[in-house]
Amino acid sequence: MAKKAVASLQTGSKRLTKAIKMVKSPKTGAYMFIESVMAPEFVDDFLKTK
Repeated sequence: MAKKAVASLQTGSKRLTKAIKMVKSPKTGAYMFIESVMAPEFVDDFLKTK
């Protein structure tokens, strides 16, 4: 029997980026880290927001 390759399995994966931002808490003054997993296009917008 012949094997058949399915191309849709290879195109279904997405490339994701984990971004970590350090933010100073206004209440206590301590620094905390905010982590988020997103597409690479949205990383700059995530880092620019406060």
